[in-house]
Amino acid sequence: MSDDNAVNLEHRSQHDELEDASSLFSPAKEGDAGKINALISRAMRLLSQRDHGEMELRRKLLTPPIAFSKPSSFKSPKSHARKSTLSFSKEWQEEEEQKKIDRQIPEDISPEHVQSVIDYCYQHSWLDDAKFANHYISGRSKKGYGAQRIRSELQQKGVDKETIILALENSDVDWCALARDLAVRKFDEPLPTDWKEKSKVMRYLLSRGFFNEEIQSIYRDFDD
Repeated sequence: MSDDNAVNLEHRSQHDELEDASSLFSPAKEGDAGKINALISRAMRLLSQRDHGEMELRRKLLTPPIAFSKPSSFKSPKSHARKSTLSFSKEWQEEEEQKKIDRQIPEDISPEHVQSVIDYCYQHSWLDDAKFANHYISGRSKKGYGAQRIRSELQQKGVDKETIILALENSDVDWCALARDLAVRKFDEPLPTDWKEKSKVMRYLLSRGFFNEEIQSIYRDFDD
């Protein structure tokens, strides 16, 4: 995409870019520039919602957006009539703006156009699979998921194996300590030691995505 056709996003904060995407682009027109601009706007909206890896973003951009239908009527509760009406008006206006963007995207989306958008996102540092993996590991581990499950989820999102391995190796998460913390919150302390109850602890941690070695460690390495 040439400099003439590219949208100039320099000297603007990323928050403003992602919040006011529809105002940064020229109206839809014939030719590649209008189609690519529409796809860039859609990419910005997706990235504003949460981080994406390259493969996941590419897959979403290649999928035509689903048209939104405005409700035929709206009835707000009497006790919150004014507040609800204003909220609905704002949401409807935002949805209408998004529909204008989506209408610029053709049903048959060109992989070449999507590649141009992916390249554009890399140029502006909006995409980085290594950083995405690091942030994903941090976020999911804080929600109590183990490395095995997180690795599987990253693979499903299209992050390559080497990037995942490196991100897990560089992570400062203590997976054994995390497994024990989860077990104690779930089953209280001291943890059960008889086989029947202990197997419940093991099944629970396996379901959270921890490796067997990490699960065994909560009894082996944390003895009082």
